[in-house]
Amino acid sequence: MSKHKYSYDDDSVVVIIGSGAGGGTLANELCQKGIPVVLLEAGKRQSIGTFINDEWPSFHQLAWLDHRTTSGSWRIAKDFPNLPAWICKTVGGTTVHWAGASLRFQEHEFKALSTYGKIDGANLLDWPLTLAELEPYYDRAEKKMGVTRTNDIPGLPGNNNFKVMYHGARKLGYQDVHTGRMAINSRPRDGRASCLQIGFCFQGCKSGAKWSTLYTEIPQAEATGKLDLRPESHVAKIEHDEKGRVTGVLYFDKDGNLPRQRARIVCVAGNSIESPRLLLNSASSMFPNGLANSSGQVGRNYMRHMTGSVYAVFEKEVHMYRGTTMAGIITDESRHDPSRGFVGGYEMETISLGLPFMAAFFDPGAWGRKFTEAMESYTRMAGMWLVGEDLPQESNRVTLHPTEKDQYGLPVPNVHFDDHPNDIAMREHAYKQGQAVYEAAGAIRTYRVPPYPSTHNLGTCRMSARPEDGVCNKFGQTHDIPNLFISDGSQFTTSAAENPTLTIVALAIRQAEYIADQMNKRAI
Repeated sequence: MSKHKYSYDDDSVVVIIGSGAGGGTLANELCQKGIPVVLLEAGKRQSIGTFINDEWPSFHQLAWLDHRTTSGSWRIAKDFPNLPAWICKTVGGTTVHWAGASLRFQEHEFKALSTYGKIDGANLLDWPLTLAELEPYYDRAEKKMGVTRTNDIPGLPGNNNFKVMYHGARKLGYQDVHTGRMAINSRPRDGRASCLQIGFCFQGCKSGAKWSTLYTEIPQAEATGKLDLRPESHVAKIEHDEKGRVTGVLYFDKDGNLPRQRARIVCVAGNSIESPRLLLNSASSMFPNGLANSSGQVGRNYMRHMTGSVYAVFEKEVHMYRGTTMAGIITDESRHDPSRGFVGGYEMETISLGLPFMAAFFDPGAWGRKFTEAMESYTRMAGMWLVGEDLPQESNRVTLHPTEKDQYGLPVPNVHFDDHPNDIAMREHAYKQGQAVYEAAGAIRTYRVPPYPSTHNLGTCRMSARPEDGVCNKFGQTHDIPNLFISDGSQFTTSAAENPTLTIVALAIRQAEYIADQMNKRAI
């Protein structure tokens, strides 16, 4: 017997790997239905009390800093060769770090191939799912997360960073400008306080106003008596029987042991780098190319969104760092309008980095007068983040490094990415428009800031109608192995312009219904 709620040989449990937006939500939804869940999380459990409102110590407390490598022509490979992604290794996953933006995908974004047509170099595909099918689950996700501007929940107040952006946007003629649809309480809700406008949203929310599976879904799941949460548990391998059905997982626990947890069903929710890495590391004689990989698509079609930032200096103080980090949005450019020279669209969202991060990310490696002048203008700066649809490419992929190993002796993931010409055209347009917004608001100087390590990591185990085109079906169930599921952003067929968390949560709610139904029918 193990020291846990469920024994290692209990093969009635659903094992979920990763406790973020997908895994944490799925765990709660299944537990509410009376299904026993073992939730394995590689990171430690923090709390509102242990979060640190100081960028670098918080980064070391929360970020996924296990060794990784990069390749390709993207700027990240030069500036941050071992940090392709700025995501979390902690209970709650990246819902601890995210800014809270909760946007629905648009109808055309589920039909990228039909809408955009075939594009050279892009591996476009329509989702096997429509907006209409997902709408009831979007409704449930917005209620669960308390998304502002839905269900009569008021928007958050606008800080100075937003007011500057709003002023310039309206002058340019943009229409859809507001303080966003945010999963941050604008008034007390669900036993959690409203936003105190502290400004350290990326460092874990000290007031608990921001939705995170750490203090919403996971405690609710624990209250059912059905959840066995095991932090500091790094899954090494998923195992299967001679029929090709998964039977459980091997994982390193916090004491360095390698227990085997049996399972009826395994759900992988480790984000778009760790999920394919685990499937590839679980190769066997029956599945020599990794689990669920008969299509050869595991690890491929990695997307990280078209991103970049624009910062601007004004004559008067702005103090952009006061208040919600992502305090506003312009959505006018998120339409599909190829007359701009690219397919798909992008959002402009306010952002602020604390001074230590500003120095690190503003222009990595820069020094001299231009750099110090920018840093000296910090209190007079306003900032926005540009985020848009990037196109899936087969060659953008996560693979196992041939020689480098992690602390457990497992091959580390290599993340290869090259911008598609469509990404480059969109980024140029977005930079120009972002600069124009600030110039219209009276900026003295504007700066184009290169992409940070990826916070939106998508694709690599994508949904597809046909098994040969992807890894899983429209419920995240892998085409090859019926009791193995993909439960995170890696199942996205395309990236869309919008921040992905709301869609990950909606898919998790829907997947939980499907899993419960399939279990009842004894199909899995």
